[in-house]
Amino acid sequence: MLSTSEILKRVRQIEIKTRGLSNHIFAGEYHSAFKGRGMSFSEVREYQYGDDVRAIDWNVTARFKHPYIKVYEEERELTLMLVVDVSGSSQFGTQHKMKNELMAEICAVLAFSAIKNNDKVGLMLFSSEVEKFISPKKGKSHILRIIRELLTYQPVHKGTDVGKAMKSFNNMVKKRCITFLLSDFMCNDYEESLKITSKKHDLIGLNIYDEAERQMPIGGLMNVYDPETGQTFLADFNDRKVRDQYRQAYLNSVVNFKTQFQKNGAGALQISTKDNYVPLLRNFFKSR
Repeated sequence: MLSTSEILKRVRQIEIKTRGLSNHIFAGEYHSAFKGRGMSFSEVREYQYGDDVRAIDWNVTARFKHPYIKVYEEERELTLMLVVDVSGSSQFGTQHKMKNELMAEICAVLAFSAIKNNDKVGLMLFSSEVEKFISPKKGKSHILRIIRELLTYQPVHKGTDVGKAMKSFNNMVKKRCITFLLSDFMCNDYEESLKITSKKHDLIGLNIYDEAERQMPIGGLMNVYDPETGQTFLADFNDRKVRDQYRQAYLNSVVNFKTQFQKNGAGALQISTKDNYVPLLRNFFKSR
């Protein structure tokens, strides 16, 4: 258990690193990728030559016997929601950092980029249940609270249920927002709730994984611990069939992740714990 001083030190370290990235690298990309996606009704005015006929307000037109169109303007304030997997499997890493540490860093970058654009930021932590919900707000102190929760929260449950998390999210968050869903997606049953979320919100899935999950090294007999069930079992990783089964299970989860997100028009990006996530996120933002 970290002491208060250690927690504050870690929060400060991640703030310094990610705030710098947000100020100098990501703020422009974030603005370009997401600003203008939310449009709110402003007024009606008389139709002018060259206006899009699809914007005609037929009710007002019928009332005044002259064509009028609806005018929309870019929403000046957007909301960024960070939906983060805190299940047992997120507390794993064999490379430079744990998966949950990488998720915290990426969330901090996104959050500081959002407040740079005067947007609100909220957080939902989930495992097999919704663990915590922090309503969207603005301001540095609010962002630091979110980072602190990401670094220190101890989940009540160990399993993962992306589908249930998305269903709860859809019920709790009514206004359209930018939604980043961060998980290792070590589960398959989330298609229906994902479909609803992608229609209501601007959804992006970030699949965070460790290299050892993609390719288990040859290592003979090993005790394998499942952090989501608490069970330990003996596996022979000299056995090619065992390694192939292990790799196939990982590949199936990746294919399912990419298929479900792309099919429903949502963004999808994979990031490894050994990756430099900066160019990956920059390229992703530019591609939007």
